[in-house]
Amino acid sequence: MAAYLRRFYHALTRRKMLPESVAALLENSQMARVLTTLDLTALGVGSTLGVGVYVLAGSVSKETAGPAVVISFIIAAIASVFAGLCYAEFGARVPKAGSAYVYSYVCVGEFVAFIIGWNLVLEYVVGSASVVRGLSGYVDNLFGNVMAKAFQDLLSIDVNFLSPYIDFFAFGLSLVFAVALALGVKESSNFNNVFTIINLAVVAYVIICGLFKVDIANWSIDIDDIPEENKPTAGKGGFAPFGINGIIKGAATCFYGFVGFDCVATTGEEAKNPQKAIPLAITISLAIIAFAYIGVSTVLTLMWPYYLQDPDAPLPYVFRELGWEIAAWIVSIGAIFGLCASLMGAMLPLPRVLYAMANDGIIFRFLGKIHPRFQTPLLGTCLAGLLTGILAAVFDLQQLVDMMSIGTLLAYSIVAACVLLLRYQPEGDEIEKAVKYGHISFFSQLFNTKRIKSPSTMSASIVTWGVMLYLVFVIAAGGVLKFAEEPLFSGEGWAIALMVVTAVLCILNLVVIGLQPSSGAKLFFRVPLVPLIPGLSIFINIYLMLMLDPNTWIRFAVWMAIGFLMYFSYGIWQSEESKQDSGRRSVIYAHTNVAFEDDEEKVKRRSSD
Repeated sequence: MAAYLRRFYHALTRRKMLPESVAALLENSQMARVLTTLDLTALGVGSTLGVGVYVLAGSVSKETAGPAVVISFIIAAIASVFAGLCYAEFGARVPKAGSAYVYSYVCVGEFVAFIIGWNLVLEYVVGSASVVRGLSGYVDNLFGNVMAKAFQDLLSIDVNFLSPYIDFFAFGLSLVFAVALALGVKESSNFNNVFTIINLAVVAYVIICGLFKVDIANWSIDIDDIPEENKPTAGKGGFAPFGINGIIKGAATCFYGFVGFDCVATTGEEAKNPQKAIPLAITISLAIIAFAYIGVSTVLTLMWPYYLQDPDAPLPYVFRELGWEIAAWIVSIGAIFGLCASLMGAMLPLPRVLYAMANDGIIFRFLGKIHPRFQTPLLGTCLAGLLTGILAAVFDLQQLVDMMSIGTLLAYSIVAACVLLLRYQPEGDEIEKAVKYGHISFFSQLFNTKRIKSPSTMSASIVTWGVMLYLVFVIAAGGVLKFAEEPLFSGEGWAIALMVVTAVLCILNLVVIGLQPSSGAKLFFRVPLVPLIPGLSIFINIYLMLMLDPNTWIRFAVWMAIGFLMYFSYGIWQSEESKQDSGRRSVIYAHTNVAFEDDEEKVKRRSSD
């Protein structure tokens, strides 16, 4: 029984073995390396700067943060940069297709990698479906909602958790974009570049035109100056009418506007120079996105009072209210191009994740086949488009948006944890250097009293347990913030004491991790201020996961149950690492048998003598 459990544990934690040489890793790809740093940057910007810039600023300012939505976007940008830096280091370490899935497979093990990959599939499908449904609604709105009326008459749906009608336009649009992606990543990337440039031009147009209509008084509106019909939902007035609590909640919402940049990391096998291009593209795209969000939210709240914002389409609404009808049309058309770029960026990563998982054998292998002419995962791309189209056709936008990015946040957390683990792992001759220091007690190594500079197996083990304990304490701290929010902000002693204890334990863990010797591996990009930045990234991501509604966790549980059924009935037996394990066991068994036969011959000879 114990031997079976050990084999089972080994199967769950076996890691993907990559070539030690980076050159060999870069050559070992079936995909065409055609994407430049500019292409990847445009992909990151296009996939992220879509629904958020045209919706979030208005809805968060009206309902959650007021004019302080600007601060909310700054906080969300900082949190996104933390996650982006971790992705950038992993992109430099492991330039392979599959993003966080491959990163966790190399660092943590197969089972965790499957969990991440399976969640990324869900998130990319839901994300693509929400964008295409939003795009369908935006186009329909420009023409007086004629499509919605026609589809309602043709095929209405009377089910409370589905859309009122089947959106054939959204379904067809998904298939068109899937075919475009399947025909070649370079060609679809060129379209994405054009859409992204137009999107950025419209954002710049909004900011520049908005500067001519700003009124600084809109950031300091007194509650007595707000009409009676708006007072119930207007907070206390001023720059932060909903207080610090509103700013933090607004930041949690605004954070989802930055989700999408990680699609850059899925193109590790299609970038010309992934070790350099991926970190640069992630960093540059996040900077552009942050500037766009902060700029748009600033001019929007200065142009028009926060309590009068339109939560669905704030930019066209404000320009129309100010008498700029042409500007409203320009923004509407620009939004369509922006959503097209966002859809392209949202659909591109999904077949790459399917390709990586199928290639490793932990999902069905036919999904990973590369078309010899187009050099793309043709079947996986078309299947992704079909699945996206079905979801977009039968769910409305609000229902899709409610399926929040729990998988993405989980992926961000594991990537940050992997950065911590790998940064303190001994490599090459570093173990030998550590041995020279002689025997070191556990407590001496815990605080590194001898100031050892080369990592050892003991220091790496301390970091591993430190990261695990940090995750536990972060969940506890996040739970206090979520479930004791009101007593905490009211200044109740027990809530403050709980928060202080959990915070001290989190900080103590990071201090112990930071005292351990780190690896000297040479990388093009390394996350600065380790372990602080990965630690903060983990804290923010887990806190946002805890803020998700119960329905999201229920959907997550159902999806994971389906995934576990697939993995334990197929993937755990058919994975490449499983076959390599079997091969290694066969070799050991063969060698053992040969040695045993040799020993038998020696015994016989001695007996005859």
